[in-house]
Amino acid sequence: MLRAPTARLLDEADEPAVTRLLATDPVAACVLAGRVEAFGTGPAGGGAPFWGLGDGRTLDAVCLAGANLMPFAAAGAERAAAAAFADRARRAGRRCSTIVGPAAAVAPLWELLAPAWGPPRDHRPRQPLMAIHGPAAVAPEPRVRPVRTAEIDTLMPAAVAMFTEEVGVSPLRVDGGAGYRARLTDLVRAGQSLAWIERGEVLFKAEIGAVSRAACQVQGVWVAPSHRGRGIGAAGTAAVVEYARTAIAPVVSLYVNDFNAPARAAYRRVGFREVGRYASVLF
Repeated sequence: MLRAPTARLLDEADEPAVTRLLATDPVAACVLAGRVEAFGTGPAGGGAPFWGLGDGRTLDAVCLAGANLMPFAAAGAERAAAAAFADRARRAGRRCSTIVGPAAAVAPLWELLAPAWGPPRDHRPRQPLMAIHGPAAVAPEPRVRPVRTAEIDTLMPAAVAMFTEEVGVSPLRVDGGAGYRARLTDLVRAGQSLAWIERGEVLFKAEIGAVSRAACQVQGVWVAPSHRGRGIGAAGTAAVVEYARTAIAPVVSLYVNDFNAPARAAYRRVGFREVGRYASVLF
């Protein structure tokens, strides 16, 4: 009888192997790579453990098991990784609010977890991962700038509206939004939250939610409903690209729902091109 692959808890000694694996696709692995660069791979790093499949020198797959369950696997290792991570996740019980990552790693993992963890609140199996490696193709909106700490109260309603519209539930439902506000504050203080604010109203906003040395990932792009259809999304995103690629990382990426045709068209106008596919399972 063949033994099922087994995932193990990674420690500090595994960091070089994790780094080598994630470097095989810096854009798809941006979130995980940034986490490793900031906190390492030890059990206490960043408050969430890393699981791995493989020996100490070579890893075929890793999975961050935190508020988000985030798998990443080498090409060809996705099924074995899914079996190993699903076994460990079932034994630990569901503690995440989302499974998210490259679709090739998420799909087989969710297939194995669905009988125990389903049904989800939402399943988005096809989310184009897009990236831009140079200047934006449209003129950036000059009024988009880093948000100041004194403007967090102004930014917060727009951020809540974006989250609710995108995810389908309000971030205020848990702890009154204290955790969400703290995360937003951290991004503002790090210079990773940008917005066009006019007379106390947020017309456009976006966050650079994940950063590694090789790439960064834009998240939370939002245009005020009363200002949509005017090209603000494209011009605002272009401003974020110019800021990010000069001040944060050389490659700027994002992922978008496949059914959001207007957003995909706007990102293509900015110069983003599809480089892969993400998938998300929301609970």
